[in-house]
Formats: sequence, structure tokens, C-alpha cells
Amino acid sequence: MAFTYSAGSLVKARGREWVVLPESEPDLLVLRPLGGSDDDISAVFPFEPVEEARFAPPEPSDLGDQRAAGLLRTALRVGFRSGAGPFRSLAGIAVEPRAYQLVPLLMALRQKTVRMLISDDVGIGKTIEAGLIASEMLAQGEATGLAVLCSPALAEQWQQELRGKFGIDAELVLSSTVSRLERGLDLGQSLFDRYPNVIVSTDFIKSTRHRDDFVRHCPDLVIVDEAHTCVAADDTSVSAQSQLRYELLRRVAQDAERHLLLVTATPHSGKESAFRNLLGLVKPDLAHVNLESETGRKLLAQHFVARKRADVRQYLTKEDGLADDSLAERTAFPSDRFFKDETYKLSPEYRALLDDAIAYASERVEEAGGQGKREARIAWWSAIALLRSLVSSPAAAAQTLTTRSAAAIAASAEEADKLGAPLNSDAADSDALEGMDVAPGAETDEGPVKSQLAELAELAAQLKGPEKDLKLKALIKHLKALLADGYNPIVFCRYIPTAKYLAEQLANDPETKKRGPLGAKTVVKAVTGELSPQQRIERIEALAAEAGEDAAARRVLIATDCLSEGVNLQHYFDAVVHYDLAWNPTRHDQREGRVDRYGQRRDEVRVITLYGDDNGIDGKVLEVLIKKHRQIKKDLGISVSVPDELSTGVTDAIVEWLLMRGRENEDALFSADAFKVSTAKLDSDWNSAAERERQSRSRFAQRSIHPEEVAREVASIREALGGAGEIRTFVREALGALGAVLRGADGRGRESGDFTARVGGTPAGLRDALAPVVGAEVVEKDREIPFRGDPAVARGEAALVRTDPVVGALASHVLNAALDTQAEGARPARRCGVVTTDAVSTRTTLLLVRYRFHLTLPSRSGERQLVAEDARLLAFEGAPKNGAWLTPEQAAALLEATASENTDPHFGERTMTRILGQLSDVNRYLESYGDELAAELDAAHRRVRAASGEIVRGLSVTAQKPADILGAYVYLPAAASASASVPVGVSA
Repeated sequence: MAFTYSAGSLVKARGREWVVLPESEPDLLVLRPLGGSDDDISAVFPFEPVEEARFAPPEPSDLGDQRAAGLLRTALRVGFRSGAGPFRSLAGIAVEPRAYQLVPLLMALRQKTVRMLISDDVGIGKTIEAGLIASEMLAQGEATGLAVLCSPALAEQWQQELRGKFGIDAELVLSSTVSRLERGLDLGQSLFDRYPNVIVSTDFIKSTRHRDDFVRHCPDLVIVDEAHTCVAADDTSVSAQSQLRYELLRRVAQDAERHLLLVTATPHSGKESAFRNLLGLVKPDLAHVNLESETGRKLLAQHFVARKRADVRQYLTKEDGLADDSLAERTAFPSDRFFKDETYKLSPEYRALLDDAIAYASERVEEAGGQGKREARIAWWSAIALLRSLVSSPAAAAQTLTTRSAAAIAASAEEADKLGAPLNSDAADSDALEGMDVAPGAETDEGPVKSQLAELAELAAQLKGPEKDLKLKALIKHLKALLADGYNPIVFCRYIPTAKYLAEQLANDPETKKRGPLGAKTVVKAVTGELSPQQRIERIEALAAEAGEDAAARRVLIATDCLSEGVNLQHYFDAVVHYDLAWNPTRHDQREGRVDRYGQRRDEVRVITLYGDDNGIDGKVLEVLIKKHRQIKKDLGISVSVPDELSTGVTDAIVEWLLMRGRENEDALFSADAFKVSTAKLDSDWNSAAERERQSRSRFAQRSIHPEEVAREVASIREALGGAGEIRTFVREALGALGAVLRGADGRGRESGDFTARVGGTPAGLRDALAPVVGAEVVEKDREIPFRGDPAVARGEAALVRTDPVVGALASHVLNAALDTQAEGARPARRCGVVTTDAVSTRTTLLLVRYRFHLTLPSRSGERQLVAEDARLLAFEGAPKNGAWLTPEQAAALLEATASENTDPHFGERTMTRILGQLSDVNRYLESYGDELAAELDAAHRRVRAASGEIVRGLSVTAQKPADILGAYVYLPAAASASASVPVGVSA
């Protein structure tokens, strides 16, 4: 027997009610549970019993109090997983985007083929912005697959972000996973045909062996993370790795039908030609168009968004051109970084070792200079390795002194530079940070020289500990001060041996009962490149778990630069200590950006930079590079990279001076001709880059989407899905009614109305629903669950937004209990209510109505038939047959009405019975209102896609009839119902 149910119909099968979806066929019903998500979609065959479901009317005897309507409405809206508006995915994702993060999405929806360069400042949320575009395009059918190209160190983080926040499951395609994935392929099948969504290591896929297959079978949507590493300026030498990356992207971008999102916080690193090469991947015309012209700026504005924090800290305010601040959104970025440069001096023993090492290195460089260019470059890199490791720590020095130099095997001077530079410099555009934190080798010869280095290594090993390593002693002092002020710092080192040495010196050891210098309640762990990316995250989470919730406990993370990019640490740490100076200040900015970003609760992030006062290197690097970088960032509000060849020129001049003249008369370096030339060139080019950046930020500011357009869509989204205030009220009132113990629920003494809840006394059904989300131990032991107003929450906390899984579990319980009059335990939401109140002057009936809409959405893959839901509050005064209908704003205001006196339950039931019996008289109005909503939704879809006529051709939205009346609530004026009232305190 064939099925005859149309899409949007309600049916009953398998003991529950379902909505019929458009994918159904005569011999197969595709169903989504009523109030369920896409994850619960099922198929039903003709041999299974299916019958038409009539939505049961409310029962007049099941009366709720004044909160019942609001709780039911919010519980219903939180359950929506596919909105009817132009943003299909927003209802189903597990993140509530900030209003400013919708701008790139709006820009993308106006393009037939999406090509964008997203260059918002560090910490604003570029990953969220790219994820929003990807999830929306996949939901609409504009894209059928997704590939994210990124560093292998960030691949697992991307996978977690896409899965956890956007519901996109993606396979990791890395050198370590590709063999396993290929074993499951059919004969002749491509990996990228088998897996529609993939996260790919750029460095793995760029090789000619893998690139061709990827380009041939590449998904139709590609996101490129840290896109600036894939291009270079025309006037600089380009590494073979960068050339391969650029060739990969060039071929991917050649397909004019492929969607391409380039993501980077540093689009040109001070080089105009590098910026143009990046833009050329987005749209070839942008590589050559005059960006000073109005035409050029308009073209760029369609594809480029670059904002700093000051642009979005306060958004949708009157200053943005809006009529009022009703939609204003304030994002709590840290207001500033507090910088403090702290010095230390070498102990006599350490100073003697450094002098011996400088003398050795100087002799080797001078000797090699007469042997040829190859020998000279090998000796140069060996000298730099020796000096940098000695300045870092005794452990790093000992390792370097006993390790062969990577450059020693070079056959030419050019090869020596290729082998030596990555391990010894801190280039901002290094091919990868992976493997760059190993201690470099200084050993180049056998025999007496090797013996001499071994003696130095033995001396270095004897300097471990704060007594002779005064740099470590200074660190302990400054860490104690940070910890005393309540901070949890990250200490960044250059080399693995240094990080392990610091952890060993600072940590408590329970086995030996050794107590570290930072206190018994301070947990110290090290994360280095020896760990895989996933192991790094696990160790950080283990550190946080070990510190626990004790207010006196503190966390200290020792890390190398393997954590300086991509990994977000703002939930666990709020201060940075630069133990080792980077020779490129951009690396400092990257380190600080791990904690100074959206979601950081500290208003002020502290940054301490340790530098040696008498080691001959640190003071000059700090003065010439680090401080100037800070000043430019302070002036512009964003970071401007120093060109690598210029910073290298300065550090080379410092090292050369040190090798030639030792540490004596260090101040004379500043007057040396070579140093003056290199610093003058640095200042000139860096200032020019800063000026270009300032002008481009002004000229190319995001103007293609006006704040008014964003405000209109934000208002529409909040009307359909609910805002933060509604969710906070719902969670507090629902938990309170269900027996949870709330602390700080009135918002006093807490920021953003934060509060905590213990749910041990709530119904078993809610506890069972919350256990998988917050942890069974939290529920069983009745521990506090923190609820935060800020959507950026740490693990174990719940955000007061509709997409948070804790809020979702609570809403599902409240909704199911309201629909099931036989449910056990408290039922805070009910489908009926009679409230006597001073808020009305005549009898007023409030209806909670659920509408279903049929949407025909055209896309490049053909038309898609969808069913979406919406919930609206409608209210009328008087009798249903000739009621005076209120505006939506007046109807919503009834939710705030409070009971002035209790209503006799028998009178309430009679009143409710009479109203429900007459509700058929309002069906015509409900249908016409549904048609109005459908027309508004149709207009919204067309408005958002206004710039592309082809996208909206064939679009239609129609309302399913009849609408479902989920709840009916009668408000009686106090004077008119006085004779039917009972004394206040008698429960209704």
C-alpha cells in the first residue's frame, strides 16, 4: 500500500508523532520526530502502521501558572533545528555567533560562487566566520562537500570545531592517516570522492604525488587556513615549500565554480605584492585592479573583510548609524595587554661559560671564513645555535653542544642556509612550526673540537638550578607574583630541552614528595613538539583537571612555540611570560594571541618579557625589534609584521658584533656602521608597512554590508529563535521550578547574570538528560554547574544561549513534560493557564501557535524541498469569534504579566473549557497570519540574496495548514474576576 501523506503532514508511527519530509516517496516515508532534530530522521516502509496524527488540543484541567506560556514558547523554540528564515543552519549549530560574525556570511550569500578573503584580527573569530559560511552553504545545497587546508598541528582542532559547533563530520587526511583511509577505497576510487568532508594537511597534499588527485576530485568548497603562508612577495626568494603551496592553491582556484575561503590575520605581512598574490587567488582581477579607484575598492569590498577589535567591540549601536541601541552587542575582549620587561644578570659561572662559548664560536667563524663559502655558512649557523641555546638555558646549551649541526652535511653554502636557517631563526612565515623547537646542533667536526664542545657541555650541565641559573631564579620570582595576583600563566620557551628543564625545576613531584618553588597547589606541566597535536590538547586539559576547581589552585603551562599558533588557551590561562626572546616580534604577538582573544575573562592580560642584561643579545633584540613592534600595534590597533629579511639583518649584525668583540663595550654596537645601516633600513621599511596597513584598513574597511542590514537580520533571527535575555530567564525559572538549587541567580555580584545550579534534586528524566552533557559525576555528586552569559565558555560550563547542549537538554525535558500530562515530577510549562492580572483591562487570550512552512530553495545542485518550523505568539481581546487582535509586541508583552491574585481552579477550568471550545473561530485568522509570515520569509530570502538574481529564481515559501495551537492562556482583569478569586496563597 502506497503512502499518500504530503510533506509537512503530521503522522503517528512507532508510538510517537512525526513530520513528513519532502524526501518521502510513495513507498517510503522519510520522517523527523515532532520537535526532534535532523539526527533523529527515520524511514518508514508501507508494511509499518502509519496513521494521520491530529495535534491534540490542550486539556483545560491542566492549568499552569503565569510562567507557563513563556517557558513553553522558549522550550519549543530551542528545539527548532531548521529555521524557516534565510539562514538555514543557524538553528541547528552549537554556537551562537556574534552579530559582527554574520557579516562575512551575508557577504557570501550575495555571491553565486563564494570567493572571500577573511582577515579579521587575531582572536575575533575567523574560524567561526568560516564555519558559519560552510555550514550554511552545505545546508542550502550550494556546496556538496568541504575541504579545509591547514597545518597538520591544527587539523584536529579544526575537526573538533566543525563537529562540535557546526555538526560537520570531517575526515583527517594527514600523512599519518592516509594509508588507513586508502585501504577502505574501492578500485579506482579517490579518497576525496569517498569522503565528502575532509581536513587536509597543506604540507601533505601540496606534493606533486598527491596534489593532482586532490585537484581533480576536490570538493566544491575549500577553506584555506593561514592562507598567507601560501604566497610570497614578488621581490623575495620563495622557498620550495611555499612554491608548492601556491601552485596547489592556484590550481584549486582555477575552477571558477569552486567556492574558496582564504583565512588569515596577516594578509600581506608588510608586502603589497604578497597581498595582491593572495587577492589574485580570490579573484584574478583583484591582482591588478587599481585599488585606489572607486571601481577597485568596490570590487575588493565584495570579497574582503578585515576588522580589528575596536571595530567590533561595540556593534549595532547608534554610532553605527542605527536609530537606537536596542540591538547593541558588546563583545568582551580584554581591554589591553599589560607589558612588563624584566631583566636578569648572568651568574659568574654562567658568564664564564658564555665567554668561552663566544670565544670558541668566534674562532670557528674566523677560521671557516678562509676555507670557503660553504664552510663559512656552516660555522655561522653553528655559532648562532650555540649562542641562542646558551642564552635559553643550561639544558638547551648542553643539548646543542653535543648535537651535530644540521648544516654540517650541506654540500654548498646555499644548502647550508636552507638547513640552518629554519632551526635558528624565527621567521614569521616559516614553512611550519612543527619540529622547530628542537635544540639545534653546534658540532661540526671530530677530534679536538668535539672534545672542547663536550667540556663546555659538562660545564653547562653543572649550571642547572636557580643558584647558578639566575634567569630561572628571576622566572620563579615573577611567576610567584603572577600567581599571587590570581593569574595562570603560560611560559614560552624556544627549545624543548628548556621547557622540560623548567617543568622539572618548577613542578611538585608527588612520588619523591619534592615541593616545587611555586607552592603545593600550583600544577606545572610542559607541552612541546615531542607530543602530537592531540596529545598537547590532552595534556593541557589534564593540567586544568588536576588543578580542579579549588580557588587557591593555580596552573602554569611551560610551552614551546608549537603552541604559538592556532591553539586557543584563553579559558585556562590569562598571562604570558616570554622566557626566551623570539628574534621576530610577530612570534611574540602569536604567543600572546593564544590567551588575548574573545572568551578571555580577564580584562587585562599580563605579558612579562625576560631578557638578559649582560648576555650581549637580548637587550638589543628587545630594544630594536620587540618594543618597536609593540608601539606600532598600540598606534594602529593591529599587528604589523616586520619583513623577515630585515629582522634577520639586525640579528645578524648583533651576532657578528658579539663574535668580533665579545660582550665588552656592548653599547658601542648601536654606533657601529653595519648596525646603523641595518636598523635604518628596518625602521624605514617597517614604518612604510605600518603606514600602508593603516591606509588599507581605512580604505578597505568593510562597507559592503551596512550595520542596518545586519541589524535587520539579527532582529529577525532573535524574533524566530529567541535572544540571550529570554534564554537566561527560561533557564533560571525552569531549573528553579524543577527543584534545582540556584546561587547568584539574581545576578548580584556576578557579571552578565552568571549563576550556578545544582540539579541533584530535579526529576530523574532531567538528570538523565544532563548526565551525558555535563558528566555523570557532576549530576550524581550534585556539583554546581556554572551558567555563563558569555557564549565563550570553558569545559564544564554552560552558556546561556539556545545552542548550548545543557540548555537544549533542559528545553527538551520541559517541552516533553508539557506535552505529556501524565509525566512524573514537576512540570513548569503547561499548555493552558488562566491568570488574573492588572496587566489587562479586558479578557485577553494568548495563543502559542506553531507554523510549518514548505520551502523551495534553488541552488546550483537543483531545487531543494524543505520543511521548517516557526513559533509565534498571537493574542486577541474579547471572544474568539469577533476578537480584537493585538500586535506581536503587545502579545509578547503578556509574558511579563504577573498575577495580582490567585484564580479559583474550578473557575479557571470552566473559563478554559469555554475558550478552547470556541478556538475554531480563529482558524481563518491563523491561516491568513501564516500566509503573511510566508510572504515575509520569502522576502527575507530574496533580500539576503539580492545581489544574485540567479540564486532566488524559483524560490517560494508556503504555509502548511492548519497551524498547531500548542498553548492557550487567558488573562483576566483583576476587577472583573474578583468574584471568582480565592485568597492569595491558595494554589491554582
